[in-house]
Amino acid sequence: MKVITLFLIYMKLFLSLLFLGCFFTATAQSDDLLLARQYTASGEKEKASQLYQKLYKQDNETYFKAYSYSLISLKKLDEAETLAKRMVKKHPDNLDYSITLGSIYTEKGDLPKADAVYKEILKNLPADEAQISNTANQFYQSGNTDYSIKTFLQGRAILHNEQLFSMPLISMYRFRREKMQMAAEYLNMLTTNPDYLYQAQNNLSSQFEGSADYEVFKGLLLDKIQKNPQALVFTQLLTWQYLQQKEYELALNQTIALSKRQKDNGEQVFQLCQTLNNNEAYDTAIRGYEFIIGKGKQEYYIPARIEILNTKNLKITSGKYQQQDLISLEKDYQDLLTEFGRNSNTAFAMQKLARLQAFKLHKTTNAEKLLKQIVQLEGVQPKLLADCKMDLGDVYLLNNQPWEATLLYAQVEKGFPNTNVSQEAKFRNARLAYFTGDFDWAKAELLVLKAGTSQLIANDALNLSLLITDNTTFDTTGNALKMYARADLLIYKEQTDRAMLTLDSINRVFPGNTLTDDILMSEARIFIQQKQYAAALTPLQKIVNEHATELWADDAVFMMADLYQNQLNDKPKAQVLYQKIITDYPSSLWINEARKKFRLLRGDQLPGS
Repeated sequence: MKVITLFLIYMKLFLSLLFLGCFFTATAQSDDLLLARQYTASGEKEKASQLYQKLYKQDNETYFKAYSYSLISLKKLDEAETLAKRMVKKHPDNLDYSITLGSIYTEKGDLPKADAVYKEILKNLPADEAQISNTANQFYQSGNTDYSIKTFLQGRAILHNEQLFSMPLISMYRFRREKMQMAAEYLNMLTTNPDYLYQAQNNLSSQFEGSADYEVFKGLLLDKIQKNPQALVFTQLLTWQYLQQKEYELALNQTIALSKRQKDNGEQVFQLCQTLNNNEAYDTAIRGYEFIIGKGKQEYYIPARIEILNTKNLKITSGKYQQQDLISLEKDYQDLLTEFGRNSNTAFAMQKLARLQAFKLHKTTNAEKLLKQIVQLEGVQPKLLADCKMDLGDVYLLNNQPWEATLLYAQVEKGFPNTNVSQEAKFRNARLAYFTGDFDWAKAELLVLKAGTSQLIANDALNLSLLITDNTTFDTTGNALKMYARADLLIYKEQTDRAMLTLDSINRVFPGNTLTDDILMSEARIFIQQKQYAAALTPLQKIVNEHATELWADDAVFMMADLYQNQLNDKPKAQVLYQKIITDYPSSLWINEARKKFRLLRGDQLPGS
């Protein structure tokens, strides 16, 4: 019994000493490793290598890589080669040592030997997905992406599965900027993983640099569609490809064909039409909405009926329309109201029809009647009701009834205190006072609005206030400005010939007036209303050249850009002018819109694309 007890005591002592020995050894190794890393960081490579050698002798496998890399960094390539060969011989199944040996041959400039080692590794790859991934990763970590890719591809062949390793291959192709290899790999992956479609679109768009890339990709994609005609993901990707190339008609044709094939409710066509609107492809969007409407009263029927009207309005706002477009839009609104009635739910359409009739078709009597109907309806949303009252005031102004107009503006202002609606009503009243030559009242109203919460209203108020102040300071009678205001009202009414005659009279009747740049801007607006777009460039360019620091300079640049883009089909000139807004007029109200237009012309896809 005593002997057994004594034995146990000795065993405990032995184990304690063994534990302490291991502890101190581990601590010493940890200290040496930390010191070696510090030497490496401070550039003392020789000292670091000596410590790594010491650690390697204590634990070959753990410290092999650190020691071998330290030798390579010191250009002790023969020692590194001997070390690597020893480990390859000792651990033939651990391909990491062979990869390091190949790296050493590469450093020595012996590429045939390095290539022979790497080929032997590929030849002996095990039929094991995890080990193949590990080997490829070892190649990658050693900076050898060529053989990392070859390892993954060889692994596919060994495992007879072409869908394996797509993500790491995509990452490496992207890193190497091998765009078409990356694209082909995405197509390969999407065959079985269609959920990666949006990731593929984002990465492809970030890597492709122009139409040439998209054309090559289209060839790959069409080949994939031919081999996988039932895979919807490739059809969707082809639509996306057409959008990137701005081939909007082809994109819509493709989406309509897919909708017919799936016999769906038109959702994808509807979403595409919204993207087309974002990219100002209004005619194509209209055709898409017409397709949805033609499917009958399904889920997207009413939204499409509404959006086709909005799109036609956008087309008119952009200036890309003919008289027949106005007549067609009027009929569309009337058809909508015939089908759904005139009530609080269709009041929005009644309002837009009234504005179309008042300002584009010059049917002010019809517009007045329609707006009065809305005002009498029950259940119209307060904001829409206020807008309609202001529009009715505008119609009264068109019909030379300023007193009725000012009463309505004041009514809206009082009914919506401290809101943007109230500010808009106040601005319209101030503008009416300006039109009628009551500049003191106009200035008093505008003074309040310049500090308003709405940037757009505040900017309009500032412009009008500056116009009045600049042209009544030295001419206290304001007679030249009164004539200009009458011309401005005629432009508002789209009575362009009378407006131009009035403008031409100002310099003759009031020589030496201070309205030169204002008259030029008004002339440009008249030419635009008359669709004489090239003629409008002359007064606008004169503003830019001779009045570059005055009120209308940034407006003139933006208007010229818009004309070149949308009417004169000279997009390079438009892009230069949008860039001029961004660089020369960074505080302009047009800055955000200029950035958007510039990106669009540069080829960037806007959100929703």
